[in-house]
Amino acid sequence: MTTALVFHPDFLLHEQSRDHPERRERLSYTIDQIREEGLMHHPAVKVIIPGFASMEAVSRVHHPEYLAFLEHASRTGGFIDFDTNVPPNLLSHALLAAGGAIRAADAVLDGEAENAFALVRPPGHHARPGTGAGFCYLNNMAIMVRHVQQRGLEKVMILDWDAHHGDGTQAFFYEDPSVLFTSIHQSPFYPGSGSIDETGYGPGTGYTANMPVPAGTGDESYTYLLETIIEPFAREFRPDLIAVSAGQDNHFTDPLTGLALTAAGYAGLMKGAVGLARELCEGRLVAILEGGYSVEGGLPYNNLGILAAMAGLDLRSIREPEVYREWLIRVSDPSAHTRVRENAHALRTRLAPYWACFR
Repeated sequence: MTTALVFHPDFLLHEQSRDHPERRERLSYTIDQIREEGLMHHPAVKVIIPGFASMEAVSRVHHPEYLAFLEHASRTGGFIDFDTNVPPNLLSHALLAAGGAIRAADAVLDGEAENAFALVRPPGHHARPGTGAGFCYLNNMAIMVRHVQQRGLEKVMILDWDAHHGDGTQAFFYEDPSVLFTSIHQSPFYPGSGSIDETGYGPGTGYTANMPVPAGTGDESYTYLLETIIEPFAREFRPDLIAVSAGQDNHFTDPLTGLALTAAGYAGLMKGAVGLARELCEGRLVAILEGGYSVEGGLPYNNLGILAAMAGLDLRSIREPEVYREWLIRVSDPSAHTRVRENAHALRTRLAPYWACFR
């Protein structure tokens, strides 16, 4: 098994401000950890340097007026929302991130690697056709999905496990039965969407599945949702590719969220997703980095675990330094799993008219 690790040093250049949560250290600490563990030169990992996404690829999903705004604001500076301003050269940085997602997909489709992990920034899953939001400018996932469909794949399953609901990605595919969008996210929380009632519209009805979880939710619940919702859903849908929006702000040390996933939990989730891809679509899986703001305590170990799981390496040593374990005790809520099970039952009931696996 070979995993493509898609990374460009220029992913470290984008910066809204030195103290913004989505800052360059999110990746620099991760790359240092991956190098320290020897994975940059491991025979199971192929490091790939991407190029820029073309405007043609980006225009398949984003409105021309919005792209014109980004082009202008990238020269003069601009503002989208209080979390998302447009610093100089933003469009160039965003096109490189989208290019990383496309290059990861091409590596898989061209047989360079069985699966690929695009360690990109800025992230993308809150970006909609006509606007950015939540630290996101271009929707890397939507751009990548339309790219692989242009290349001949028909059906794509998206698993978005970022702590924040991927409202932008959902919006792109809400009426599209060729894309199965699934999301596990903290609720109530930003951006306020992602209830189990949101299941798609028109021909896309039944092709969106939201799994909101309460604060304090940890590894057990994520494994439960993988096994009881995501896996049966995937087996009935039978995608040509599985795409993971790998947000890592579910980690128990993340300063912006309230979930309790561990690095080992992330590795287990990805191991399950890789197994599903091998079962259903010849191993084709592309993961794209989204959020995650625990620069020292979470991201380096989460990304390491995800990469190791994708490359089929031993996961037994994947863990955070012991100094952080007290945080896990403080953040975890043992009662959360009961609510997760209740919400999962309600979701299965809501989707049962459309999918035999939930009847």
